[in-house]
Amino acid sequence: MNAIVALCHFCELHGPRTLFCTEVLHSPLPQGASSGDISGQNEQAEEEEGGIQMSSRIRSHSPAEGASADSSSPGPKKSDMCEGCRSLAGGHPGYVSHDKETSIKYVSHQHPNHPQLFSIVRQACVRSLSCEVCPGREGPIFFGDEQHGFVFSHTFFIKDSLARGFQRWYSIITIMMDRIYLINSWPFLLGKIRGIIDELQGKALKVFEAEQYGCPQRAQRMNTAFTPFLHQRNGNAARSLTSLTNDENLWACLHTSFAWLLKACGSRLTEKLLEGAPTEDTLVQMEKLADLKEESEGWDGSEEEERPSSQPDAVEGQELSKCSPETSLMPDCNSWNVAHRRLSVFRSLRHMRQVLGASAFRMLAWHVLMGNQVIWKARDTDLVQSAFDVLRTMLPVGCVRIIPYSDQYEEAYRCNFLGLSPHVQIPSHILSSEFAVLVEVRAATRSSLYPTLFDEEQSLNKYEFVVTSGSPVAADRVGPTILNKIEAALTNQNLSVDVVDQCLVCLKEEWMNKVKVLFKFTKVDSRPKEDTQKLLSILGAAEEDNVKLLKFWMTGLSKTYKSHLMSTVRSPTSSESRN
Repeated sequence: MNAIVALCHFCELHGPRTLFCTEVLHSPLPQGASSGDISGQNEQAEEEEGGIQMSSRIRSHSPAEGASADSSSPGPKKSDMCEGCRSLAGGHPGYVSHDKETSIKYVSHQHPNHPQLFSIVRQACVRSLSCEVCPGREGPIFFGDEQHGFVFSHTFFIKDSLARGFQRWYSIITIMMDRIYLINSWPFLLGKIRGIIDELQGKALKVFEAEQYGCPQRAQRMNTAFTPFLHQRNGNAARSLTSLTNDENLWACLHTSFAWLLKACGSRLTEKLLEGAPTEDTLVQMEKLADLKEESEGWDGSEEEERPSSQPDAVEGQELSKCSPETSLMPDCNSWNVAHRRLSVFRSLRHMRQVLGASAFRMLAWHVLMGNQVIWKARDTDLVQSAFDVLRTMLPVGCVRIIPYSDQYEEAYRCNFLGLSPHVQIPSHILSSEFAVLVEVRAATRSSLYPTLFDEEQSLNKYEFVVTSGSPVAADRVGPTILNKIEAALTNQNLSVDVVDQCLVCLKEEWMNKVKVLFKFTKVDSRPKEDTQKLLSILGAAEEDNVKLLKFWMTGLSKTYKSHLMSTVRSPTSSESRN
C-alpha cells in the first residue's frame, strides 16, 4: 500500500511535531544508503513476522531529528527540538524491513527524506493536532485534498505526571493519495491503530501510577505558590515517549507495527478489472447476499436475547446462518457430492438436449424462457437438482425461483422450478394449463433408450423422460428469437461446451439490455402503446413470444437498477432536460 504512517506529538514548547514515520519504498534504499550497509547483515539479528523480514540495517546517514550533516535535508534543526520532539537518538540510522514476497522495503525514521513527502507529512501532522480534531479531542477523523493527500488521523492522550493536565497529546496518521482506498480501509485502520494506542496508553499508565505513588504531583502543585507554569516545570516540560512508557525498544516495536499495518492494509483489498458496468446477475446476487446477511443478523440478535448464557452456541449459529444454500460450509463434502453425482447428472444444455430429444427439449426450453412453471417428478433428488442447475442458466438470476424437492405441490407464484416426488398429486388444472410443463422421470422399460453418449453415463439409461404440457410447442412455431439462437449454438458441434456457455451469457446480456430499454420506456416514461410497438419493432422483439419473454425477464431486474432509474428520471434536472 502506497502510504505513510506517522506518530505525531503536540509539544508545549514547539507545537505539532512528527516523531516517527514509516514509508513504503518500491525501489532500493533511500538516498544515503551504501553497499557497506548490506555487507554487515550477518551481524544483525533478523526475524520473520507476517512475511516481512525485520532488520536493523545501518544507513550511512539519516534525516531523523535533523541530525544529519547535510544542511539541505528536510526537518527542523536540532536546536529547535527538545526531548519530547525527538524519537531516535542523534545519528540513529532508522529501521528497514524487507518484504521478500514483493521486494518492498518499509523504512522508518523521524522524518521522510524526500522534501515533498516531508512537507505533506508535516502539514498532516499540524492539521491532525490543531484544526482537524474530532469532538472530545480523542478519536478518529478523516481529512485531506487531492494536492496534499488524504489523511486518517486518530488523536489520543498519554499520561504524564509532569505535564500540564497530567497528559500529553499525540496522534497516529495514515496518509494516502487514494481517497477511496483510504475510506474503504477505515474499519481496518481504526481497529489496528486503536490496538497500538491502547498498548501505548497501558504502558504509560503504569509509569504514571508508579510516579504518582512515589511522589504525587497533584498535591505538590497545590502546595506550591503560584509561579508562571513554564518556570515551575524546572526543565521537565519535555519528556520522550520512551520515558513515558519506560520502553527502550518502543521505536523498534512501532516500526514493526507500522510496517505490518502497511503490508496488511495493502493486502486486504485488491483491484479487479471489470469490463463495463456490472451485469444484472451480479447486482441481483449482491442484493440477495445483502438480504441474507441482514436476515441472519436479525436471527443472531433474537437468539442472543433469548439465550444470553449460551454464547458459544450463538456464535456457531451466526456462522451457519450467514452461509447461503448455494455456498456450503463444508466444501469437501459438497465436492464429494458433486463427484458422486457425476455419473447420473446433466452436464450441460447440450447434454440435456441429447438425452431428452430435440422436440422435448425445445418444449421444455420454451416454457423456461417464458417463465412458466417447470415441474420435475423423480425419485432421484440429485437428478432433479442437476436438471435445475442446467436449466437456470438460460434465465437471469432474478427470474429464478427454485424449490428443489417437495412432498406437496407449490403454486407457480412461489417457484418456477419445482421438484416433486413421484407420489405427489398435481392438480388437474395445472396439468392442463398452458403455463406449466411436466417432466416425469420413469424407470426405463428396456435396457437402453438412447445411445450412450459417454462411457460414464450408463446410469442415465435406466430412466425414461416424458415431457408433457397443456400447450405443446409446435415444431413449426417460430418461438422466441433467443431460443432459436440457443438451439443453433447447441447443434453446432464445432462449438465446445465452454464456448456455448459464453454464447449464452452474451445472449442473456443482449436481451436484458432490451428489457432495460422496455422498462424505462413503459414503466418510467409511461409512453403510449403505439410508441411501445414501434420500439419493439426497432428492438427486433415484436413477435408475441418475444414480448412475453421481455415482460417476464423484466421481473428479474435488480432493485438497484430500478431505484436508480426512477430517481434519475424523475429528478427535476432530468425532467427539464427532456422538456
